[in-house]
Parts: sequence; structure tokens; C-alpha cells
Amino acid sequence: MSRTERPQQVVMKFGGSSVSDRASWERICEQVLARQAEGYQPVIVHSAITGVTGQLDNLLTDAVAGGYARLLENISTRHLQLAADLDLDGETLLHGYLSELEKISAGIALVGEVSYRLQARVLAFGELMATTLGASYLRERKINAEWWDVRDILQSDPKTNSNERARYLAATCTFAPDSQLQEEFARSGAVIVTQGFIARDPNGATVLLGRSSSDTTASYLAARLGASRLEIWTDVPGMYSADPRLVPSARLLKRLDYYETQEIATTGGRILHPACLPPVRERNIPLFIRCTSNPEISGTVVSRDPAESVPRVKAISVKSGLTLLSIETMGMWQQVGFLADAFQCFSRNGVSIDLVSTSETNVTVSLDDDANGIDADVLDRVVAELSDLGRVRIIRSCAAISLVGRHIRAILHELGPALELFEEHKIYLVSQAANDLNFTFVVDEEQSHRLVQRLHELLITPTCEDPVLGATWSELGQSDADGRASDSTWWKVKRQQLIDLTPDEEAVYVYDAQTLSGVATALQELPTLDQVFYAIKANANIKVIQLFHEAGLGFECVSPGEVRHVMAACPGIDPKRILFTPNFAPRGDYEFALDMGVWMTLDNIYPLQRWSDLFNDTDVFVRIDPGRGRGHHKHVKTAGKNSKFGVPLFELDDLAKQAEACGVRIVGLHAHTGSGILTPTNWQGLAILLAELADGFPEVHTLNLGGGLGVPEQSHQARLDLGALNESLQTIKSARPRLKLWLEPGRFLVAEAGVLLARVTQTKGKDGVGYVGINTGMNSFMRPALYGAYHEIANLTRLDEPATELVNVVGPICETADQLGGERLLPPCREGDVMLIANTGAYGRVMSSHYNLREPAGEIVI
Repeated sequence: MSRTERPQQVVMKFGGSSVSDRASWERICEQVLARQAEGYQPVIVHSAITGVTGQLDNLLTDAVAGGYARLLENISTRHLQLAADLDLDGETLLHGYLSELEKISAGIALVGEVSYRLQARVLAFGELMATTLGASYLRERKINAEWWDVRDILQSDPKTNSNERARYLAATCTFAPDSQLQEEFARSGAVIVTQGFIARDPNGATVLLGRSSSDTTASYLAARLGASRLEIWTDVPGMYSADPRLVPSARLLKRLDYYETQEIATTGGRILHPACLPPVRERNIPLFIRCTSNPEISGTVVSRDPAESVPRVKAISVKSGLTLLSIETMGMWQQVGFLADAFQCFSRNGVSIDLVSTSETNVTVSLDDDANGIDADVLDRVVAELSDLGRVRIIRSCAAISLVGRHIRAILHELGPALELFEEHKIYLVSQAANDLNFTFVVDEEQSHRLVQRLHELLITPTCEDPVLGATWSELGQSDADGRASDSTWWKVKRQQLIDLTPDEEAVYVYDAQTLSGVATALQELPTLDQVFYAIKANANIKVIQLFHEAGLGFECVSPGEVRHVMAACPGIDPKRILFTPNFAPRGDYEFALDMGVWMTLDNIYPLQRWSDLFNDTDVFVRIDPGRGRGHHKHVKTAGKNSKFGVPLFELDDLAKQAEACGVRIVGLHAHTGSGILTPTNWQGLAILLAELADGFPEVHTLNLGGGLGVPEQSHQARLDLGALNESLQTIKSARPRLKLWLEPGRFLVAEAGVLLARVTQTKGKDGVGYVGINTGMNSFMRPALYGAYHEIANLTRLDEPATELVNVVGPICETADQLGGERLLPPCREGDVMLIANTGAYGRVMSSHYNLREPAGEIVI
């Protein structure tokens, strides 16, 4: 076949989620046939089936420990089940791979260790087995397909890898055009099926290209083949202006150039592996990002030509898991070669630097933990070498937030309102890219998600017929959009009842008693907890309090008014079911609590120092400041030097002496770091700290681990795993059986049981922005204005109608901040429709006001 007769090749990459079931393979077949009908020869590169690479990694760990059989059986079963679903003889197709994998595992168990070389060899089995099944299925569908071992095509370049680990687990390959390979593929006339992720080194050993690198494999092949195009098929339709899991109003980026795409990928956009861009850029091969399950969506096109060249922020990326190293010294002032000496330390240890910021006396660099795979020994070596140059400080758990676009310098003056968001957050490093494509801030990781949401709201503004910004994530049907709650959601089940009880002129909070009881029971049944106290500041409704009293909960109160409220709601309640935790309160509050006989928590030494006569012969709890707070906003972080709560650790000796002088028995220690926490091990750390501190207070019998149990704000977020929470606390419970464990959640118990119902008053459109007004606002519900909180919003009246309009939901209060939800996808709304704001059972009515002299929403328990 002559060169002019050779078919044009198109490389099609499919990720693990795209090759893990029959339905996905049927869609792949459709796309293959479509490319063939267009005159292309498809070259398919695909990954291991979902989760298998991780299982193989765990298999190595288990094999070293000698117990690999269970996991090996699981890996085998998954592949044989997929083969059966594809009507293939998996036993015959996969026998060789599974037999070899078992022999290697047995050898590892015998030796008790794994080299990087062997690790690469084992992890390659995922791709080899998956593509064997894939090629066989295409042939089963009467498609002429050939299986190729990509290791016979791609060879790693040892000169680009500086240490053994990188040579085997993060290799790079050359991608110069290969006319012989092009001819071989063309002569076959078949659909080529090969693997991502793997290659060979010059000695013939299997190497890996790094995790999530099948994109890179496909790009290498496209460049070597001179392909007409590269298609990356994944589980999303393209690149977005932000991570849609964080920002539901993130917009599809329709067209980008190679350099913009590279910036988004390297600054945290996870759709493409950054290393896949240079090969196609050098060969000017267009790259198409498409969704396997929604092929009708045009996706993102990446090419040499940008869709527009005007100065603009197009995306906001976040890269988590960064470690900062800060080198402080006066010795770098006008010292020739100081930075060269510093950077040599990283080079010698095979550690790449991400961002750099310098001053006359300091140089700070960020290290990407995922990219470097830095273990403790490597970091220790780097710090030891750098210590010869100056004082080194390690700052962990950071995130880089990047504003990505074209000509960023030209719009710095427009970023003023956005930069105000950083006023309340610690910024460790600022970097403005030399290529004028990004502006980056490094902040605490736990604050990054909320900042991305707010920045996107301020900076990503589509224009009419925008050439870059397309539809939102919700509009493309990629998520559970507002108003499409699952059938089991309580307010979906009771939809008609809620509509019927919504007043025509007023808004109302509705709390579901069944949901309240269910959450209370779930917490009460955790074996490691001795008592759960409900923090009534979250919702002080009398019926809610009575329901929790009947369920056996105690009550955490922060004022005499709350104590009286509980006692009035629950006549005859045992005072020891009430925990009083004042903060900077007057002397009279303490006198009141002592008279009532409730548990009392001190969070300052001052009362013991100045009012010692009050506390003689009393039992008290003491709130400890563990030194670092957590939470989604500075106003819910309740520990650390910038928080007013708790006795700092350095004052504990003075506390013990003062308590002894006053005749006070410290019987409990308490700590609370913040709110909205979804990590189940958070409270284990507090328990361990408090248990250690309890050794200095012999009369302590209880550890109060505070609250802060998080509730998912959006449908994609994982719920707090109560089983994992219980398991994490079991360690301390087993080690210190005499210590009781208490929790005092508020929002967790009531948030999801409450909804705010209001009626639509007016609708409006303004320069492409839609507004839906309802008959209450920030006077009833402050959380969106105060914290930037996200709450699902549904048109309850039209819940079954398609959501087709992107609108801002606003109230009648004379404030710009009176916005309950921005860019929500809803059905067309009409006056009188009942709108529902979900997860409003906490910090709703209790924080409401009569601002503008408008009556806030009332309350109903059903």
C-alpha cells in the first residue's frame, strides 16, 4: 500500500470506567464503527478496568505480608465476570495472566519484599488483561481487531528519569514519528487495541508512565503515527471552568488551545494528564475530549488556535496535597549561586519543584506530593541538605488555586473583588506565570474548595454566544440537578403534603420527625459513644427538643436562656443531661449553671483566677484548644490562635494548679475544632490528644469530642461514615476503657430533616442572567450570605418537569447578598410555585431576623 493510500488513523483512548461493563463496550463499538464509516482506522488505547490498578497495588502489600490469596481471587473474579458479561471465554483468555500473577505473588511472599521493577511488572497486568478482553469482544462483534502489546511500540527514555523509582514507575518515552509503525498498522487494516500506562525500558523491562497516564500513552501513539486526531473518551464531556463536583455551575470549555489546556491540566484539572499535551502539540494533532456515556455532547476541542485571544479568566483550578518548603536566611542577600545551590538539593534527590516564590531573605517552593511520590526519607534528606543554607520550615496540607486564562496581567485590575476573598485566609505563596496564563495562590487545603466556589461565581461570566464557555455541568445532565432528588429523599416522598401546607403569603420551615429520629438513633447506636448531646443552637424548636429528649439525647447549651428553654420543653429533665458551655460569659451565667446543677465547661482560666469562690468543691469540664481548627469557613473554625475558644495547651499546667487551689475537680476534657467535617478519623485525633492530656488530670472520667459532624452539601459528596467514625474511636476506647466518650453534634442531627418552603413572587431576565424571586430571603436564612453555603433548591410544584433554565434564586431583602442560590438549573418558574431549599433544619430559624421589618419564616414539625 502506498503512502497516499494509507488510511488516516485516529487514536481513541478509553479510561477504566469506559471499559468496565458491557454497556460501555457496546458504546465503544458504536464509535469504532462510526470512525470506520468516516474512513479512519481506529487505534484504541485503554486502561485497566476500574479499581484494578489499586487492587494490584494492594496485592503487592498483601503478598509481602504473606496473605495475598483473597485479593488475587477478587481480581480474578472481576475479570472473569466481565468476560462472562461480554460472552467471552475468560478462563481461556486470561489463564496465562492469572497463573503468572499467582506465581509472582507467591515469590513475593517467599522473599518478603518488592522491587520497583517487580511493582511495574505486576501493575501492568491490569492493562494487559483488560485489553485482551477488549480486543476479543470487538472480534465477537465481527469487527476486525488486532491486539498489540504497547511495550513493543513504546520505549522509555532513561535520560529523563533521575532515580530508580522514576525509571520504573514514572517513565517518559520518545514520540518521534515512526513511518514503519504507521505502515504496519495500515497494512493490517484492523482496529488496533493496545494498552495505556505501560512501556518497556531499553533493557526490555516493563515500566509504567505514572498513574492516570493512559492519556499520555495515547498521545505518544498519536504523535508517532501522525494521527489525524486524538480522542480522549472519559466519564465527563470535556474540560470545565472548575471541578463540577465543587462548582455545579461550572461550564464546559468548548475550545481551548494547547497551552491553555496544559495550564488547566497542570494546575489541578484532572480530566487530562498534563504529559499528554506536548506530543500532540508538537505534531499539531487536534485533541477531542468526549464522554463515553453521552457521545452526542460535542465536548472540548483542543488545537493550535484559541477560540478567542481577549484577556480573560477561563478556568479556576485547584491542586491539593501540596507540601511547602520555606528556606529563611539572611545569607541569600546578593549571594551568587544561592538558588542554584538550593535547587541542586532537590535535583540530587529526584524531587521536582512546582511553584517558586522568592524575596531577599526567603525562598519558598511547593512540592506536588502526588507527582513526586515523596516518602518521608526523601523529604528528610532534602530538609537536611537545605538546612545548611538556612532555617527550613515544612508546611503541609496546602492547595494551589489557579486562575487560568489568556493575558492574565492585562486583567489584574479586574480581579480586585475576587482578591478580597483572601482577606480572611492565610496565603503562603503567590505566583504569576511567566507565560501570562495563570495567577496562583497557595492556601490551606481545607479552605480551597469554598474559595474555588466563590472565585468561580465572581470571575467566570459567559458572554452572549460565548466561543469558549458552554453549558453548565447541570444543564448537560451530568449530575443530580436541583429538583431531582432521589425517590427516597423524605421531602420528595412527602412532596404533596409540603405543597399543601405552604402558606400563600409566608415562608415556612418544615422539619420531618421521622428523619430526626433516624439520625438520633444512628448516633445513639454507636457502641463507642457513652452519651450524645444535641447542640440546641442549631435548632431550638420545642418539638425538636422534645423528640430528642424522648430519644435519650442530652443537650448542649451555650447560654442561660438555652438552659431554661430546654428545662421548659422537658419538665423534670435530669440536670446532668444538660451540658453548659459558656464562652466569655459574665459571672452570673456561671452562678446560674451551678445553681441548676448542670454540667459546666470552662474554656478559660479567668473564671478560676477571678471568681474562685464560685467553684469550690465543684466538678467541671475544661475545653482545650488543640491548636488547629477545621471547617469550610473561618467563622466555623473553633480552634487555633485566631479562634476565641478553649484553653491553649501551654496553659494546662497553670490550669491544673489553679484548679487545685480552688478545690475544683476537673472531671472532663473537651475539644472542638470546627464544623462541616466529613472525615471520620477527625475525632480519633481529638480523642487521642485528650486521652494523653487526661494523664495530667487524674479525676477525668470523660472526653467530650465536640461536634462538627458534616452533612453533604451536594449530591456527589460522600456522607460521613458513622461506621468508620465508630471504628476510629474504638482504638482509644480499647486503650482507655475507663474513659467515657461524648459527642455534641448540632447541625448533623437536624440539617437534612429541615426544608425552607417559599413561593415564587416574580421572575426576571437581565443581560442573559435569569432571576427567580421568592417571598423570603436572608432574613429567614442567613447561611448563603454569611458562609457562602450551598443548599439544593427545587421547584416543588414542578418537580417532575425538565429543568431547562439557569437562574439565581433571590429574596426580597434590600441587599445584594440576598441570594439563596446562584446559577441553579430549574424548570421554568411561575408566580405562586412552591420553592424548596433543602438541608435547612440547622442554623435557619435560630439565625433569622426581622431585617427590613420582614417577618422570618415560621416552623412546622410533621
